[in-house]
Amino acid sequence: MKRNGSQGCVTRKSRFGSRERDWLKGDAQRGCVCLYGPGDPQGASSSQPDLRLALCSTSTTAEELCAQGNGRSLYVQLHGDLLRRLDPTERPLQMVYDYLATIGYADSLRVQREAANSDLSCMIRFYTEKPLSADQMERTLLKGVFSVRKGKTQLHKWAERQVILCGTCLIVASVKDSLTGKMHILPLVGGKVEEVKRRMHCLMFSSSGPQAQTYYVNFDTQAEYLRWHRQASKVVSQTISLVDLSCYSLEEVPEYLFYSQDVTHLNLRHNFMKMEGPGGLQHLNRFSQLKSLNLSHNRLGVFPESICEILSLTELNLSCNGLRAVPTQIGNLESLQTLSLDGNHLDSLPEELGGLSQLCSLGLSFNNFTTVPAVLEKLTGVDRLAMAGNRVETLELGSLARMGHLKSIDLRLNGLHMLQSGSPDVLKLITHMDVRDNHLTSLDLSSACNLETLNCQHNHLGALTLSGFALRALYASGNRLSTVNIYPVPNQLTHLDLSRNSLEYLPDWVCDTRKIEVLDITHNLLSELFRTLLAGNNQLCRLPDLLDHIPLEALDLQHNKLSELPENFFYKALNLRYLNLSANSLETIPPSSPSEESLSTLQELYLTSNNLSEHCAALLVGHQNLRVLHMAYNQLLSFPASKLSKLELLEELNLSGNNLKTIPSTVSSCKRLHTLIAHSNHITVFPEILGLPEIKLVDLSCNELTEILLPDSLPPTLQELDLTGNSSLILEHKTLNLFSHITTLKLDQKPVVSAGDSLSSSSLWSHGYAEMSGQRNKLCVSVLAVDHFGGSMEAAYGIFDGDRNEEVPRLLQCTMGDVLSEEIQHSSVDTVYMCNTFLTSHRKLGMAGQKLGASALLCYIHHEAAATDQSGYFSLTLANVGTCQAVLCRDGQPLPLSKVFSLEQCTEETERVKQGKAIVTEDNKVSGVTCCSRLLGCSYLFAWVLPKPWVRTEPLCAQDEFLIMGNRALFEKVSYQEAVTTVLAVRDPRAAAKKLCTLAQSYGCRDNVGAVVVALHVAEDSCTCEPPLAAGEGKPGTVGTVLPVAVTLGEPATPSSSSGIASEFSSEISASEVGSEAGSTASDEHPSSGPASRPDRRCSLHPARQPSSATFSSNQSDNGLDSDDEVPLEGVISNGSKLEVEVDIHCCAFQIRSGSREGPDDQGPTHDRGSSFSNGGFGEKLRLQNNVVVSATNGCLLAVCGREISDLKKSPSTSSLFGKKLSNGSVVALEDSHNLIEVALEAPKKKSGYFSAPAQQDPEDQLVVPASLEQDVWEQLRAQNAIVPGPPLVATS
Repeated sequence: MKRNGSQGCVTRKSRFGSRERDWLKGDAQRGCVCLYGPGDPQGASSSQPDLRLALCSTSTTAEELCAQGNGRSLYVQLHGDLLRRLDPTERPLQMVYDYLATIGYADSLRVQREAANSDLSCMIRFYTEKPLSADQMERTLLKGVFSVRKGKTQLHKWAERQVILCGTCLIVASVKDSLTGKMHILPLVGGKVEEVKRRMHCLMFSSSGPQAQTYYVNFDTQAEYLRWHRQASKVVSQTISLVDLSCYSLEEVPEYLFYSQDVTHLNLRHNFMKMEGPGGLQHLNRFSQLKSLNLSHNRLGVFPESICEILSLTELNLSCNGLRAVPTQIGNLESLQTLSLDGNHLDSLPEELGGLSQLCSLGLSFNNFTTVPAVLEKLTGVDRLAMAGNRVETLELGSLARMGHLKSIDLRLNGLHMLQSGSPDVLKLITHMDVRDNHLTSLDLSSACNLETLNCQHNHLGALTLSGFALRALYASGNRLSTVNIYPVPNQLTHLDLSRNSLEYLPDWVCDTRKIEVLDITHNLLSELFRTLLAGNNQLCRLPDLLDHIPLEALDLQHNKLSELPENFFYKALNLRYLNLSANSLETIPPSSPSEESLSTLQELYLTSNNLSEHCAALLVGHQNLRVLHMAYNQLLSFPASKLSKLELLEELNLSGNNLKTIPSTVSSCKRLHTLIAHSNHITVFPEILGLPEIKLVDLSCNELTEILLPDSLPPTLQELDLTGNSSLILEHKTLNLFSHITTLKLDQKPVVSAGDSLSSSSLWSHGYAEMSGQRNKLCVSVLAVDHFGGSMEAAYGIFDGDRNEEVPRLLQCTMGDVLSEEIQHSSVDTVYMCNTFLTSHRKLGMAGQKLGASALLCYIHHEAAATDQSGYFSLTLANVGTCQAVLCRDGQPLPLSKVFSLEQCTEETERVKQGKAIVTEDNKVSGVTCCSRLLGCSYLFAWVLPKPWVRTEPLCAQDEFLIMGNRALFEKVSYQEAVTTVLAVRDPRAAAKKLCTLAQSYGCRDNVGAVVVALHVAEDSCTCEPPLAAGEGKPGTVGTVLPVAVTLGEPATPSSSSGIASEFSSEISASEVGSEAGSTASDEHPSSGPASRPDRRCSLHPARQPSSATFSSNQSDNGLDSDDEVPLEGVISNGSKLEVEVDIHCCAFQIRSGSREGPDDQGPTHDRGSSFSNGGFGEKLRLQNNVVVSATNGCLLAVCGREISDLKKSPSTSSLFGKKLSNGSVVALEDSHNLIEVALEAPKKKSGYFSAPAQQDPEDQLVVPASLEQDVWEQLRAQNAIVPGPPLVATS
């Protein structure tokens, strides 16, 4: 057994035991490679994979590993995608180490541990043989020996023949079991394949044309018959002779494909094609009729010269192949019309390319050109210069004068600083120019008299001069423009975008345009307007009177200083369908018409954040076509009932943040209403909306509801009901049962404050959150909120935005808190534990993270010990990837903490992506997928998109009032300053978060929006923690002793760090999804010892941290066994690394305990986690309501009566909460304290609706206790060692 690095390796069975760990301890350059046998390349098979471990070093080659296992080759698979054969000299372990270093791991020992983790196989995996899926084999080649008859007459006899379906042809051998004789070729494109009904499992294949031939093939089984019928039907339905072999991990094309001589289009994209071999690139010239060849993304490295011999080619795609030169033989392809060379390393082109007279399209984007190639002067057929993403810093317009055939120029992302002027006729023929995302400070294109479209966004332009003769569209947002000169007046102009500049007035020519359809001048410094009206985020105080009909359909005037509108505003704007007047100072609105008859076509009206009263609501009657009405945060005392009944077409109504006491009963007349949002009012009576046939969402949070009168049945369309923040609301069992079908039901906890509770304790922080789906069908934003993190005075908050997917945000919500809890055991360095938290969470996404991703932001509030004395202070450590953002309010001013990783806002990330030769599409997305350069998940975009986060630590002080966290949609519409001002005015964290989301929607946000507001009340404390131990002091690997600390009664000593998740789940995750995607929530590493460990905390304010009871180390083994001679770990299931369960989560973390806690914690006072804000807060609370165990988080409640626990244990649907019976017959009891994901995975499956446990007890089940005896009863209950069965106790006065 060799253990000498590159001289050999050690192979063992798939378990990771003590001998393997001893091998790793010897050297950081040693490691373990998991080698999988042939099987399903996606790892989706339920059977145990063929896996063996190979101990090796970073210098061990693939050839040496193969020699140890008697194999021929090794294959590597990244992110469950393509498989590539390794060269004999490649070093597998070094490849893994390089991969981990690229995604962000820095410590060599941590890299070694991560490389040995089996969960890494979802990102990088090695195979000893190339696995082939059935689908791939079916699409590339079908073959077999079947009974065959030629022709439609009965003269021919049936005979056993070898039959092959490959490419576009059916191939029939002349002799059985041999391909040496004559081969009969039947072209199928345009032909027919039909079922022969008089024979079982028989198909008739016919070619097209006057010389059509027919073959009958009789298959042995139904499965073969269906497989051949399915594939042949695809071929005959084609209109061209196309063979698509893309994404098959091919090294050469099937040899039988060369029999398909009619092939004209061959797609070999995303493979690993080789030059040599029977089906290699050097033999592609055998396709005599080939016109189109796609070899993009094949890692060729060198331009294959043999392709230049395929003289029939008209289209050739060699993008993303790492090419550094184009051979002179390219001149042989005289028929070539389209040549794509994007995403390579080219810096020059051969002169012979100029001889391709028919070439009309040449793609040179994302290469290394510093100038426009001179050979383009000869390519008179090329009318578009596609050179985005190169290194052209100076463009000499004189060189373009010799290329008069160019009409379109694309020079995006070039670092362009200057356009050197030439003769006036240089740009005479240019019609389209794109110079976005450069460094231009001025641009004069007055000589481009035929210019129709100009894109110059995101430069540094201070002045812009254009010709208006043919101009149709101008996009110049994100510059520093103070003036725009266009002459003559652009009468053909239809689209004008001058947003986010420094314009103080509109140019005169704007008022003289005749055909303008879209005008965006938001976010400027405008103080007055003429006839132009689209001007949000400016300083307008009034609008001019409209003298004639205005043909506008959409008008956005939000964020101005308007106090009134012209009286004839709606008379003249009869075509208006969308009007946004939010964030102004309007006190009234003009009538819809001068008479009772109105011609208004207005459909969407946004009046949020004005000074409107209920009298204005009467003026809305004339707009009878209204579908969306937002009047949130005004001064409405009521809404006229008679007026609301006339808005019969209303679909969405938002009246939040007013002083309403009721919603008129006439709302029942709005039969199309599907969304009613009226939070943050004084509503006491539940509105009559549950009878509406299309109602989907009702938000009545933060009101004064006391009861709900329900009909006998609820509409099946109701999906979300939010009743949080109604402190007096009482729901009976019947009501909860009626709500059971609602997908998302949000309710408050009902805390019972007893004499033993402390009312004087103030909270250091509390939180509120809001999530709104907008006009999307699903909510793809999730929130993590833990006020009591790790059992100490710490907190963790996070927000995750999946953009278009909900799976990844929910998985991160479940796992990230526990990962952070374990990572801070390994290191006390903020950048290390936060970075590793993100990287580990990225790995734990498993298969779900291969194609899907999410932006993530995580905040960790903790105590820091001062270096000079015994005192300390609180700090906030933040990490983020993607576009989720955080801002801290310090002294009333916003302090941004996060970094936005989008290509538009981060130039260094854009440069990194460009250097990686990623294709950035015109909408600024990497490979057309995402605008973010850093995400959790989307691992198939490695190494362009990485999970390494931005990390920042900010010490907190008494001037820090609150923290705001939000996703991209929130901060796109609400600025940092407005967000801070909004929260300062509202104070209550939950109501503030609600208002932020409501404002974003009223400002035009149609996507998912999420916000978290954390109220802070921290200052320099008198901490008595001992100073951190110096290196070498203390016992390595020991865990600090937990000293008594006052906690709320009923709170476990070591609650799971994710027990405060503040978001509702409403999906059912299958066993395979959670098992293969989420993986284990517990980290797979041992807590490090020595100086890297966090110092013990010894004061009552900062007790020593305890890991979650669900935490265990599995890097030693993924099946609970250590090695051959060791016994299984107690409580660990020997079922491999996959977790197969089903999940249905409607509440947050919950715990079921059979007895009270022991120890001094039971005797201590309890903390009332009240808010420092006016409402007393609503942070996470764990309370024991006499004999009812309650665990709740902001807006979520789950109650399980003590007397019902025994019944739950007996119930088949809930027995998994108390012990899971496995397929092998073993039963594993669950711990008292659960990691959230483990509890969720054991939760009983329920098709839909709120969790089965009731939130309130029936009155007849309650035991009434006189006030005089309340204290005695309470003390007796606390003295018990177990929960006393029986009904709850209710005090009476």
